[in-house]
Amino acid sequence: MRTSHALLLRLLHDPQFEFNRVCVMYVDRGAPADMSAVYGSCIKHLDRGWMEIESDTKMKFIPYHRIRRIVYDGKTLWRKD
Repeated sequence: MRTSHALLLRLLHDPQFEFNRVCVMYVDRGAPADMSAVYGSCIKHLDRGWMEIESDTKMKFIPYHRIRRIVYDGKTLWRKD
């Protein structure tokens, strides 16, 4: 099974995909239902251990183990239960 990091790298670099159409749902303690979502347009960097996102004028680092779902155009491509 492909990792969330590997899938995000493919979605970013493969010309058949538009990264701004990606939605990543992740565990975010304190958020409603402890979950948040971010679109590809807000993902600024994919590092080896985390993704860097722009959130309300500040940068946040989200470790890949907190990702629960990756969706492209409304279709779930990856899920961790």
